[in-house]
Amino acid sequence: MSREAGVRTQRHSGGFKEFMRTMSGRDELSVLDLGTTSAGNISLLTGRGYGVRTEDLLAAASDPDLQITGEDGSKSVDVDRFLKENLVFRGQVFDAVFFWDIADYLPEPLVKPVIEKICCAMKPGGVLLAFFHTKDAGPNAPYSRYHIAGEDALDLQPVMVRNGNGELSLVKLQRVFNNRHIENLFRDYSSLKFFLARDNIREVLVVR
Repeated sequence: MSREAGVRTQRHSGGFKEFMRTMSGRDELSVLDLGTTSAGNISLLTGRGYGVRTEDLLAAASDPDLQITGEDGSKSVDVDRFLKENLVFRGQVFDAVFFWDIADYLPEPLVKPVIEKICCAMKPGGVLLAFFHTKDAGPNAPYSRYHIAGEDALDLQPVMVRNGNGELSLVKLQRVFNNRHIENLFRDYSSLKFFLARDNIREVLVVR
C-alpha cells in the first residue's frame, strides 16, 4: 500500500519539550525515530550534530507477508519474523528514541516485544518519548507523521494509505491503553513520567 499525508495541525507538547531539554548541551547523541519519516526532523537533528536512524515501524508491521492465520482461522502477525527482520541494530545503542503514538496502532502481538527490544537497544539513562490516545480521542483518531515545529510544538500530519483499489483511508486506532497498561509496558525501564495534555493524548517520557 502506498502512503499519502493529510493537512498538518499543530499541538503543544510538554513531553516533547522535556525530551529535547534532556538532550540539550550533549554532543554526538544517537537518536532513533520509529515514526513515519520526516525530512525536516532529520535535518533539524543532524544540524545539532546528532546521529539519526529512522525506521518506519508501522509500515514494517503492515507488510502482508507477515500475516499468518491461526488454527481457528483468525488473522495475526508473525512476531518472530517481524523481530528478525526489523529493529536490527547490530550493537548500535541509542541515547534517545521517538516512539510517538505507534503503540496505539501496532498489531497487538507486537507491542510488548517491540518495546522490550527497544529497551535493549537504549543506553542506560537514555530517554524515550511516547504518546497514547485516551478514550475521548475516539476510535477514528488517525495515525500521524510528527514534524518538529518549535521548542514545545509539533505539527501532526495524518497518514493515509491507498489500497489496491486506489482508495485512500486513514490508519485507525487498534486499542487504547490506560495508565496501568502503559506502566506495565515500560516495566523494564527505570522510570516514566506522564505529562498532561488538552487534546486527549497522554504524553510519556520514559528513562531506560
